[in-house]
Amino acid sequence: MSLETKIVADLKEAMKAKDKVSLRGIRAIKTALMNLKTDGTNTEITEQVEISLLQKMLKQRKESLSIYEEQGRDELAATEKEEIAIIEKYLPEQMDEATLEKVVGEIIEKTGATSMKDMGKVMGMASKQLAGQADGKAISAVVKKLLA
Repeated sequence: MSLETKIVADLKEAMKAKDKVSLRGIRAIKTALMNLKTDGTNTEITEQVEISLLQKMLKQRKESLSIYEEQGRDELAATEKEEIAIIEKYLPEQMDEATLEKVVGEIIEKTGATSMKDMGKVMGMASKQLAGQADGKAISAVVKKLLA
């Protein structure tokens, strides 16, 4: 089932349940998908593109959350936390750190990377292979740790 189909079904369920929190989060995802479809680039919306979109939305919410928490804006921070929880439901399961280290270690062996100079090469492969399964910051941290 495509993300769009799942979003429409979940939107109907949230409307029936009068769940305002879910409605807000799901509508945000639906809006982002519609904007992507009608942006004029005529790119095919694959599962990978959908995951990328959700990750971008998640990153934006997390950045806003940290700003709101720094400024003591608890009501806005709570809203962001709720939307983060909704968006995370549609993303694939995130990798734990041990598994991430193992996969990045294998990529380092494959590429023959030996120092921090090779980080770009490793990050390129790791980002492609782990798209949707791990956050870019987490991948970067593990690559730095293993190459140092």
